[in-house]
Amino acid sequence: MGNQVVWFDLPVLDLDRAMKFYSDVLGAELNKDEHDGFTFAVLPHEKPFNGGCLVPNQENPPSRNGVMIYLNVDNRIDEAITAVTQNGGEILQDKHQIGPFGYRAIIVDTEGNRVALHAENN
Repeated sequence: MGNQVVWFDLPVLDLDRAMKFYSDVLGAELNKDEHDGFTFAVLPHEKPFNGGCLVPNQENPPSRNGVMIYLNVDNRIDEAITAVTQNGGEILQDKHQIGPFGYRAIIVDTEGNRVALHAENN
């Protein structure tokens, strides 16, 4: 059947600010892209799916409520958590083990989205 999650759009208010935040937290450079007058930034992923993008969208503002996505920061979770606060984000729950599934930290990004940072290994 393959992966159940194929894509996500993470709403942002300020695309440049969000790109810097996620570039530093994920340890990978993000670049703006534009198609048909629509500007966004794609998060690093293996093609064709199982990724997502930052999308300026005033109709669906960022939120601490609702679905929470998990972003992979394997083998660098401590560095990623440090980058959150250095780049204007907030730590809601610091790194903690989630049973046999590894570790996570729950953060709020610069746009107001609640997101989990996940690592299989500490």
